[in-house]
Amino acid sequence: MATPAINVQNLTKSYGPVLAVDDVSFQVQPGELVGFLGPNGAGKSTCMRILTTWLPASSGYAWLSGFDVMYQSMEVRRRIGYLPESVPVYPEMRVREYLSYRARLKGVDRNGRSARIDYCLAKCQIKEVQTRLLNTLSKGYRQRVGLADALLAEPPILILDEPTSGLDPVQINETLATIKELRGKHTVLLSTHILTEVEKVCERVVIIDKGRIKLDETMKAIEAREPSYAVEVRGPAEAVTKFLRDQPELSAVEAKSQDGDLTEFEVKAKDRKDPREALASKLIAKGWAVRRLELRKVNLDALFNEVVRSRYAAQEPAPAAATEPAASLPPLEPPQAPTA
Repeated sequence: MATPAINVQNLTKSYGPVLAVDDVSFQVQPGELVGFLGPNGAGKSTCMRILTTWLPASSGYAWLSGFDVMYQSMEVRRRIGYLPESVPVYPEMRVREYLSYRARLKGVDRNGRSARIDYCLAKCQIKEVQTRLLNTLSKGYRQRVGLADALLAEPPILILDEPTSGLDPVQINETLATIKELRGKHTVLLSTHILTEVEKVCERVVIIDKGRIKLDETMKAIEAREPSYAVEVRGPAEAVTKFLRDQPELSAVEAKSQDGDLTEFEVKAKDRKDPREALASKLIAKGWAVRRLELRKVNLDALFNEVVRSRYAAQEPAPAAATEPAASLPPLEPPQAPTA
């Protein structure tokens, strides 16, 4: 198989007693567009900074295009385009002047440099502001200048941290369409807090929480997960619960909440057959009022909320590594990047 574009193995990063990234491993294949998600403080920005050689890891390894981020950082930088959440630009420069300067730094061929800048200006919808000073631009426009900068040298890997931050709804849709077009031509690792953006453009999602990978799944697999049904019934709670659990078409019944004689259940059906019509008829025949019978498909929002809820509900003891000194740096002789 081809070498993964991004290969992360047992990556750990400690800030003194704080364990920000805890034994993270994942891969991104060439041309793949992956959403990298997590609540605030989950460790995703730290991971991205390690991958872009801004930060050294405490232990573990990461390879981009087969090059080690620790020992071959210049080779890694030649192959990535990075858009940080807060775009660092020179405020006294004009947009085109800035992109020309960045293109020279990145070694873009002189003969094709102007055409490449024109392409990036058009691709990121900033051609109309190319003569304006960067300090006069809104945050949204600066984000798009940062995306154009990331695209200048046609890097095989793009790492985008909150690329739609500060954009209005129209600009968000245009930027997402641009990112989606990059799939296949570039490997894209996209971090955002807006889950609908990931659902629109990404093929796969990785969710990190408390420094650990909690979910790594394709969007198709998420959409194919078994759905559940929300059922609200007005009647004696014990009798309704027993009745639902006795129904042969249901595989699982869980009482979620109760308000007087109104009880909400979450149920799952056997063989993925929709039980709503038959179930409603049976409940009404028993003389109970059915207030709601709703299909709930598994989606990214539900999975993400499940991760966040477990974060606050389960008061897990801190991992031992969090109270120990930071792990030592990798050995002086770097290992060879494994192939998938």
